[in-house]
Amino acid sequence: MVKMPRRAREFPEEGEFVVATVKSIHNYGAFLTLDEYPGKEGFMHISEVAPTFVRNIRDYLKEGQKIVAKVIRVDPSKGHIDLSLKRVKQQERKAKLQEFKRAQKAENLLKMAAEKLGKDFETAWKEVWVPLELEYGEVYAAFEDAAQNGIEVLKDLIPEEWLPVLDEIIKNYVEIPTVTIDAEFEITVPTSNGIEVIKEALIKARDRANEEQGIDVKFSYIGAPRYRIDITAPDYYKAEEVLEKIASEILQVIKQAGGEASLIRKEKKIKKIKRREA
Repeated sequence: MVKMPRRAREFPEEGEFVVATVKSIHNYGAFLTLDEYPGKEGFMHISEVAPTFVRNIRDYLKEGQKIVAKVIRVDPSKGHIDLSLKRVKQQERKAKLQEFKRAQKAENLLKMAAEKLGKDFETAWKEVWVPLELEYGEVYAAFEDAAQNGIEVLKDLIPEEWLPVLDEIIKNYVEIPTVTIDAEFEITVPTSNGIEVIKEALIKARDRANEEQGIDVKFSYIGAPRYRIDITAPDYYKAEEVLEKIASEILQVIKQAGGEASLIRKEKKIKKIKRREA
């Protein structure tokens, strides 16, 4: 069953995490507006604020405060939405806030595109937002894919008139996520031309890897017999794949020259290529 895009739903679903703004606080609980569901309010009973006994609810909530809450009950016939704060884990809160921020970025960019085409946002939502969310799970992920692999990836998903406008906006504003992993090689070639053999092996492996789109490989000398490699790729799995290929190539060349090589793994690092703010 295909999940309906959030904007197409009038009410949130039970178990869903939502971003909400505290509207009013009372001794028995608080009323909150749901940022992603315009015109909808939820109620949080004082017993759902914290896992321990709450003497003063204002120690936990303030008017105007934005929080991540879990929807625990929905009654569309009465318009009731019950929320919980205590049932939200820290990791769930972080994930939801990240999703919310990405959705806001995507909405701002789509509004820019709609304005350039002279369309209202409801039309943009139907023609662009819905098909991209159904295909990618979130619209900003679609924009990241287009930034990384070209606007053609969206060609069969949305009307063609949107492509050149979105292409320009995506190139200017969308951040391309990348992962950088680093590792070290211990390489020894006990021959008179050992240094030249190692240098040639590293350069060939680097240049071959850099021919791939979105891949950047750099070697640096630490001190005999150690050499460092930094690989930047679109994702961790691709970076690991490139590292495995390079390690295999270097090992083969060094062994043929009568030497030895071993790989020492390090930690991965997440980076982003910065673009202008939307």
